[in-house]
Amino acid sequence: MAGTGFEAAAKELEAALAGRSFLADGDAPGPSDLAVWGALAAAPKWEALAKKLPVAAKWHARVTSSASEAKRALADYMPAAARAAKEKVAAAQAARAAAAAGGEGGGGKEAKKDAGGSFEIGLKDAVQGGVVTRFPPEPSGFLHIGHAKAALLNEHFARAYQGRLILRFDDTNPSKENDDFVTAIMADVASLGIIPDCVTYTSDHFDALLAKADEMIAAGHLYADKTPVELMRAQRMDGIESEARSQPAAESARLWREMQAGSAEGLSCCLRFRISMSDPNKALRDPVAYRCNVADAHHRTGRRYNVYPTYDCACPFVDAVEGVTHALRTSEYRDREAQYVWIQKAMGVRSVHLWDYSRLNFEFTTLSKRKLGAFVAAGAVDGWDDPRFPTVQGVMRRGLTVPALREFILSQGASKNLNTMSWEKLWTMNKRLIDPVCPRHTAVEAGAGRVLLSLEGVPAAEEAAARAVPRHKKCAAAGEKAQWRGSRVWLEAADAAALSAGEEFTLMDWGNAVVTALPGADGAGFAARLRPEGDVKGTKLKAHWLADVAAAPLTPLVLRELGHLITKRKVEDGDDVAALFNAESDARRPAWGDADMRRLAKGEVLQLERKGYWIVDEAAAEGRAAVLIGIPDGREKK
Repeated sequence: MAGTGFEAAAKELEAALAGRSFLADGDAPGPSDLAVWGALAAAPKWEALAKKLPVAAKWHARVTSSASEAKRALADYMPAAARAAKEKVAAAQAARAAAAAGGEGGGGKEAKKDAGGSFEIGLKDAVQGGVVTRFPPEPSGFLHIGHAKAALLNEHFARAYQGRLILRFDDTNPSKENDDFVTAIMADVASLGIIPDCVTYTSDHFDALLAKADEMIAAGHLYADKTPVELMRAQRMDGIESEARSQPAAESARLWREMQAGSAEGLSCCLRFRISMSDPNKALRDPVAYRCNVADAHHRTGRRYNVYPTYDCACPFVDAVEGVTHALRTSEYRDREAQYVWIQKAMGVRSVHLWDYSRLNFEFTTLSKRKLGAFVAAGAVDGWDDPRFPTVQGVMRRGLTVPALREFILSQGASKNLNTMSWEKLWTMNKRLIDPVCPRHTAVEAGAGRVLLSLEGVPAAEEAAARAVPRHKKCAAAGEKAQWRGSRVWLEAADAAALSAGEEFTLMDWGNAVVTALPGADGAGFAARLRPEGDVKGTKLKAHWLADVAAAPLTPLVLRELGHLITKRKVEDGDDVAALFNAESDARRPAWGDADMRRLAKGEVLQLERKGYWIVDEAAAEGRAAVLIGIPDGREKK
């Protein structure tokens, strides 16, 4: 959050910490502390504001000093699949060490690379305690599930080799980036349970990168070019050299000074690497290294600079100077690996080992921040955290748990095999984690979806007061809820329609009843007689129900069931996703829940009997229904 909104949030933090050491209960920071701490660490305004907020400043210092303990605590948080993967790495390292000791090839030999789910990739020249990885998101949007894979893999190898993880914001394009995205990304990283060893920005190195350009122009590795963008792209495609390629270094140096000054002549130029215009690898055909931008202020440096390096130019340099030893990149960057190596050599900086792994692709999904941002700008979705979005905040708002996400991503390993994944596997993992612990509640459809049943034979004592029943019969930690019984109960209309006169059926968690009158066309006249001695195993229909009791009014609900945002199973790079937008992907219907559902808080996960798993998106309030979002259970709906 930026501006006055950030200051207001910081003051709320100051008030919340009054009389306590941490946001979490106890003497140690919890997930809430780490999430807020991470967001503050990324906020440029925090350092100055902290001087006015002594309580929050002391809290921030305590959490900072606890960071090493928090990192060790992550080992207990990691799911079984992640721990197993970590053990595989340790075993592979031990095997290489044993081979080296026995003279059978040494530790530099790589293990099999393409086995799906394996982490035995044999990082070249990796040394325990010496590995440094980095996760470099651009602060131009929220993190999506593909970024989560990158972040978790980089964290995995940093921890497996007892090394360091750098979170670096690649902020080289002021037209797209802002502090709000920095704060959101820090919160996303914290929510994934990742604690980087340091947070840096590419903009920290702007002065050094500009100085490096002077050196490279003099050495003949860079030249200034006025060729229009579209013509330049066509020439690179066809391998045609620009006329500027052969101009003297002195002329390129002059134009470079004009670029930095932001003059009219300078704004018509860019700096290009002089590599090769005939190489079959088009990434080596003199790519742009520096370009002007005077239209937008940079979120950290303001209007101090008129020229900025491209990502391809800055990344090799910053990786080298920040001490990165192994840069993990998705396979879409494979064609640019030779470019990366050439740039480091031309800049005269230390080399960094590269390892590429498969990009995470999902069916019916685009991970393009530009295309996702277009949905946000058009108002077609709630925002970057829309529960149909593949962003970290989107999938978590839909009910995906962090342990399930970590387990899924780490189970993929560092494979180079490119696959388009089905969402069902991820949601199946999630169900396996939430089902044993989430509480059970009851809901019936609203309007014509429910029918009122008059029930004879209900003891007066049962109607007088509620009884306490478990919210989950196999998980005591889920607590208890109040179950109300009465002579008037609501059933689902579908259940009522399935009954016949004289049929005995079961009211779940109560007992049996016998139909004495079927509902009319308007649903009225439906009656049954309670038969508590009946055998619940012998009935065909098991109906869930809610008592119509004045002392415990039902909770109004809106059930929000979501489909895929995009109608095409495999989205191609050139697809117009706006034309593939699924306008029917957000279905909402009213319902009524048991009285205890008024106590549910935002973010709570539950199961509605016979209606699947849900997460509370908006808690019930006076005059406002609770909004529940359906959590997929791994079974694809046709």
